[in-house]
Amino acid sequence: MSKYLLAIDAGTGSIRSIIFDTNFNQIAISSEEWTHKEDPRYEGAIDFDIENNTELLFKTIKDVISISKIDPNDILAVSSTSMREAFVLYDEKGKEIWAVSNVDSRAINEVHQLKNLSDSIEKEVYNLSGQTFALGAIPRLMWVKNKLPEVYDKTYAITMLNDWITYKLTGVFSVEPSNGSTTGIINTSTRSWDDKIIEKCNLKKGIYPKVLESGSVISYISDEISKKTGLSTDCIVAVGGGDVQIGCVGVGVVEEKEVALFGGSFWQLEYNTSSPSVSEDMKIRVNCHATRDLWQQELIAFYPGLVLRWFRDSFCRYEVEKAKELNISPFDILNKDAESVPVGSNGVMCSFSSIMDYKNWKHPSPCFTNFGIDPEKYNTATFYRSILENSALVTLGHKKIIESTFGNFPKEITFASGASNSSLWCQIVSDVLGVKVNVPVIKESTALGAAFCAGHAAGIVKNLGEDIKKYIKIEKTYSPNMDNHKKYQEIFDCWTDLSKSQISISDKGTVDHMWKAPGI
Repeated sequence: MSKYLLAIDAGTGSIRSIIFDTNFNQIAISSEEWTHKEDPRYEGAIDFDIENNTELLFKTIKDVISISKIDPNDILAVSSTSMREAFVLYDEKGKEIWAVSNVDSRAINEVHQLKNLSDSIEKEVYNLSGQTFALGAIPRLMWVKNKLPEVYDKTYAITMLNDWITYKLTGVFSVEPSNGSTTGIINTSTRSWDDKIIEKCNLKKGIYPKVLESGSVISYISDEISKKTGLSTDCIVAVGGGDVQIGCVGVGVVEEKEVALFGGSFWQLEYNTSSPSVSEDMKIRVNCHATRDLWQQELIAFYPGLVLRWFRDSFCRYEVEKAKELNISPFDILNKDAESVPVGSNGVMCSFSSIMDYKNWKHPSPCFTNFGIDPEKYNTATFYRSILENSALVTLGHKKIIESTFGNFPKEITFASGASNSSLWCQIVSDVLGVKVNVPVIKESTALGAAFCAGHAAGIVKNLGEDIKKYIKIEKTYSPNMDNHKKYQEIFDCWTDLSKSQISISDKGTVDHMWKAPGI
């Protein structure tokens, strides 16, 4: 009789439950969109709606079982993955009392408060955790302490969002290192909570659950959840992880010096190392990998996918209408038109994200520049291609940081998520970076990575390393055109000057930054 695995993927915009067979073929999926509530009392405050999202979690589980038409008793194990940085606070009875989404930015004053503790505190925290105050949980915990002291006083436990899912299924608190490390409270070397950081930042003690590695067994489906979802109480609940690290498992980037590039709303470049290796200049974010005994040097480009969506919705009405007639994606039309635009987009450059500097992270006011009024050269396809090139140029800057820090960069990378569906974008990335680009068959890799975690707990895969590679299939490999690569190296120098100039006038207040970290 066939057996199955269940992966739960809680992203920024939706929650999905996906059933896989034990050969890791996708069988069925149920998805529900969700939104995150703004709290109008506080600028930048975006909460995570526990009550509504709990219902959506259980709904997708019940629905995917119904869609698949399988016996839920044949589901051996379940695991979870989620957006990173989102976390949940609980009282001593296990009730959620406060939860925050990953896009929250309320804690600006708390970053200043933390930095005022000492001139070196952020560097000290970074050396232990690989995190600055730009994205981590520490400033937001301080915000709860300052603004909601009654909640802070009642806090008994903290978990990340993927751990919240496994808690809802089992009633057992736990945290794993991959997403937990994004809090800035976990020591990347020990892969466990760090008392020195807790003391340095004056955080509440004793609220940090046991740390279990991805793929470990937490418990089994509780009686209550079995009745609500149909899952068997014999179903194992396994530790999952943060979406990017679990995504690396899902594309088989699970060995030292391998690189994954995920091209979604944000672009993340992940370089695997055998130790935390925090950088002296604090430019790189360092996280625990979901694979035991590996770490990741992470460099992030802001908004490539969101910028492309904005461009489509704002300037491509013709392509959108034409795509409806042809029953294809508007991006298929845009990509085809942009293929005839030469390298460098006829000189057009745009700036939508700067190269990452984790200690001083800010992005300039966005712009297009260096274009003329000849419609044959400067048109929708030209501007579209310049957006594709901009994302790759930011990534080239990140590649150079890895090279300067570690002395090398691999000759090939794995490229996944939405952007990897565009063959033009894949080729541009290959040409700009000067490396081979491997695109896997399964590009939405987070759910597959969570399924591997469930499979490990159920004894189907021995580990989340070499043993999973036999399940990863490459759809296509793109090789760099080295003549184009040489041109892009020259373009990169001009683009870097543009980005620095844009940051300068943004710093002066002439124009607004696209984004900057709290407290910068």
